[in-house]
Amino acid sequence: MIVLNSGDSRQPTIRYPFPQGFWWGSATSAPQIEGAAHLDGKGKNIWDHWYEQEPNRFYGGVGPTDASQFYFRYEEDIELMKEIGHNSFRFSISWSRLFPNGYGEINQKAVDFYNKVIDKLIETGIEPFVNLYHFDMPLALQEKGGWENRFVVDCYEQYSAACFRLFGDRVSKWFTHNEPIVPVEGGYLYNFHYPNECNFTKAVQVAFHTMLSSARAIKTYREMKLDGKIGIILNLTPSYPRSSHPADLEAARIADAFFNRSFLDPSVKGTFPSDLVEILRAEGQLPVMQEGDLRVIAENTIDLLGINYYQPRRVKARESLPNPHAPLLPEHYFDYYEMPGRKMNPYRGWEIYEKGIYDLLINVKENYGNIECFISENGIGVENEARFQDENGIIQDDYRIEFVREHLKWVHRAIQEGVNVKGYHMWTFMDNWSWINAYKNRYGFIAVDIANNWKRTVKKSGWWFKKLAENNGF
Repeated sequence: MIVLNSGDSRQPTIRYPFPQGFWWGSATSAPQIEGAAHLDGKGKNIWDHWYEQEPNRFYGGVGPTDASQFYFRYEEDIELMKEIGHNSFRFSISWSRLFPNGYGEINQKAVDFYNKVIDKLIETGIEPFVNLYHFDMPLALQEKGGWENRFVVDCYEQYSAACFRLFGDRVSKWFTHNEPIVPVEGGYLYNFHYPNECNFTKAVQVAFHTMLSSARAIKTYREMKLDGKIGIILNLTPSYPRSSHPADLEAARIADAFFNRSFLDPSVKGTFPSDLVEILRAEGQLPVMQEGDLRVIAENTIDLLGINYYQPRRVKARESLPNPHAPLLPEHYFDYYEMPGRKMNPYRGWEIYEKGIYDLLINVKENYGNIECFISENGIGVENEARFQDENGIIQDDYRIEFVREHLKWVHRAIQEGVNVKGYHMWTFMDNWSWINAYKNRYGFIAVDIANNWKRTVKKSGWWFKKLAENNGF
């Protein structure tokens, strides 16, 4: 069921116009919206497995089995995207739906599903942006070591080639990975993704193989001579030093190397940051690589950069020596600090710093050749959002409207200063399942009532976004 309420139809004065053809839309991923986790030949991924093993880790005991039912309701959902102003939409293909074991035989039912989704988007006037990997390693490959194992890089290259062959005639915006630093952090450093290890050596190898897989997919795409662009989606967090003291500046530089430049530099420039390489060499933690790997990375950089921005990172020089017996972590080189007077999301616990999105974009212009880019995620999560419903059941999420509007002001300024930014995608279209947080924090323009047959209802922000897109500004 879809509840529509178009609200006020008056046209506002446009103070912040955006370039013609600007990409307005949202982003999501297969495991977070599709559901049908065990149907139609789909193989298990690591999230299906982890939920079976430790359901207590997932908020409210809710796993990915059903998610938001996009697998069954994609047609009405895509119509609803169009209704609220989308001209583009980023989603991911489930590797284990297409290849149940991660390699080998293709699941034709998966091909049929993604063909229908892509065709429906195009028919509706929404351009499909397709991401190949969004944290959902096939379990059969994780059992072989996941990204630690070079064999998985080979499998990913084969998987990406199959996607290009099957869907590349209609999809012209491709992305190799979403936030590749997150599986490194969550799975191998901080224990919030499967395989929930704390092993710096494995983390480095996983990061290197992930970057290599991206470059090899890009190489494959170009060899197929398809008429489109291929890039990567990175969650960039500007690292602000506490002060101008040299020790604080050094701390910010190291944090930036670990969490931003580790994937940004090889993706855009084809080289790894020299300061990060020196740290890894000093710690005896350089990854295992084969002859030719660095050349593949150097020769296969991206066409298009997606930037996910949620919050800044604020750091200072370490104030005490790290425990020499503790596992090695990036935080051995810096401490975090809380900026006095910072603005916070009271519903999520994250700092809101709108200017950070501008600083990231200016950095891309000045230090990364002003590569074509777009804001591929930005959004605000709110717990127990149903408390903001009005008498008609419409969530009055003015806080989300303010969040988007204030970030877009800085995006607009960056464009005025020559940054090659082509669009803005919100996280996310509809409330979706979110890893171990399940449905704790809601991010969507569309409310999803999972207790009431996944009923969809447009929030106030959805109607605001419709006007934003129609007016190409605000």
